[in-house]
Amino acid sequence: MEAVSLESKVLKGTTTIALTCSDGVVFATDKRASYGGFIASKRARKSFNINDNVGATIAGSVGDAESLMRLIQAESRLYEMNNGEKMGTESVSVLLANILQGNKIFPYLVQVIIGGYSKGESRIFTLDPIGGLIEEKMAATGSGSPMAYGVMELEYKEDKTVEENIPVALKALSAALSRDSHSGDGMELVTITDAGFKKFSEKEVKDLSDKFLGK
Repeated sequence: MEAVSLESKVLKGTTTIALTCSDGVVFATDKRASYGGFIASKRARKSFNINDNVGATIAGSVGDAESLMRLIQAESRLYEMNNGEKMGTESVSVLLANILQGNKIFPYLVQVIIGGYSKGESRIFTLDPIGGLIEEKMAATGSGSPMAYGVMELEYKEDKTVEENIPVALKALSAALSRDSHSGDGMELVTITDAGFKKFSEKEVKDLSDKFLGK
């Protein structure tokens, strides 16, 4: 009997990027979901609003990722109702790590980045499918991440502002889209600052891409 690869039988999302900045956090993701060698969607959602101060990016199984995001969004709202304040970045990350660890026999097939900004502090955490939790200054997940890291290592500076690091995120994502066949079909861009969680429109992303990437 021919072995069947689980990886090839699930819808996947493949390049996400997060950068901490002096005044917030930047997320950039592609929009492609693939089913083995087939492009299943060109409009896959990979960035999520947990609350006004905290967001997430996902790579991996689309079904697992969306289910996990619904769960953590509900837990965040419940916490806010019970405590009269929003969950912080670390609290969301630790809760999510505990959820993933508790399901490690039948794990969520995802890589997650949690990022947020509050009280003048920007933080991001990466999580693996069984709850491993690491705090980073910059991070990329998915099959396009090696290409993205090549750009980020050269150009990213944690003391830059969100405005200064947006071009870095777009260049890193563009490198992944150019060389990774599982990444593509456009870009999503999100910032989290004192103004809250902002998802840029397609036109805004295009204008920024034209400006910084010449596309």
